[in-house]
This record gives sequence, C-alpha cells and structure tokens, in this order.
Amino acid sequence: MIGRITGILLEKNPPQILIDANGIGYEIDVPMSTFYNLPATGERVSLHTHLAVREDGHFLYGFASEEERAAFRQLLKVSGIGARMALAVLSGLSVSDLAQAVALQESGRLVKIPGIGKKTAERLLLELRDKLGKALPQLSGARLAAPMDSAPDARSDILNALLALGYNEREALGAMKGLADDVGVSDGIRQALKLLSKA
Repeated sequence: MIGRITGILLEKNPPQILIDANGIGYEIDVPMSTFYNLPATGERVSLHTHLAVREDGHFLYGFASEEERAAFRQLLKVSGIGARMALAVLSGLSVSDLAQAVALQESGRLVKIPGIGKKTAERLLLELRDKLGKALPQLSGARLAAPMDSAPDARSDILNALLALGYNEREALGAMKGLADDVGVSDGIRQALKLLSKA
C-alpha cells in the first residue's frame, strides 16, 4: 500500500495532479479541498494517499490531512459510493462539515453536492452515522460548529430514541430544535415528546 508521497509538484489539472517522487511521476486524484491548498508547481509537496486496485487499473488518491483520507475511506464503504463520488463529497464539504452533517443527519447539505440525490444522501447519513466519529477521533467537539459543541452523543441518542418510537426523521429533528444545547438524554427525550404531542 502506498500511504504517503512526498515529491515535486509537476502538474495541476484538477482533480488530478502529477508528483515526481525520486524520478517516478505519480498521477494522483485529489479533492478540491486539497487542491486549493497545494503549493505552486515546482515546489515540494507531501500527501497522505490511498491506493485503489481495480480490474481496470491502479488509482492513487491524495489528501492534505489524515482526517480527509479517513473520511474518504469511510465514504468508500458506503454501498453505491465510488471514489469519484467520495471525492465530490470531500470537494463540497470539509471533513468537519461532513461529520456535523452526519451527526445531525442533515441530508440538505449533501444534496447540494453534484451527483448526490436525496436517496444517496440519506443512505450516506445512515451508513456513516456510527462509523465516521470512530474513524475521526481527532475531530473533537470544539472543532465543530455550535450545534455539535453540546454533547453530540446525547443528541444522537435522543434522535435514535425518537426514531425508534416511530417518529420520522423530519418530526424528530424538528422537535430537537426546541431543546437546549446541553440537555441530557432522558430530559431531551421527555421534552421532545412533549413538543411532538403538541404538534
């Protein structure tokens, strides 16, 4: 497995770049988030990489950070998501934005990405719900935007409880908007059920 490449950046043709590492030119596809942060051609660059071996060839993908690569690998595990689609997701959302969208189950953020429809977005959110946080322990709550600063586990537990009680996602998330950020699980469920009974 090729896990990291350091060399001279020879070409930039989004989404592909060419890096010369000790006389070997590696063609690497990168998400736009990585592409925008590349140095000028002729300068030295170092990327975390993921090598995909398929019947039609070997493909190398590069990432500016370990978090991006971990998120890419988790996206590839989602049924129906290939490398192109995974790169599109990371080009449209930062890793912390993706983690937040998954934690809050916000499909609206994902459907804005070209090539991702409502069904694909919902499948992504569902399949990544328990996996993304474990793959990205570096993303502490402090790095995420305000809604996640409160105990993200409590909010996801409340959401799961409401879904298990038969409410649909829209109703459950609507009720959760009325909860205090620092609410505990049992209080949150109780308050959300009160709000839902009034609706």
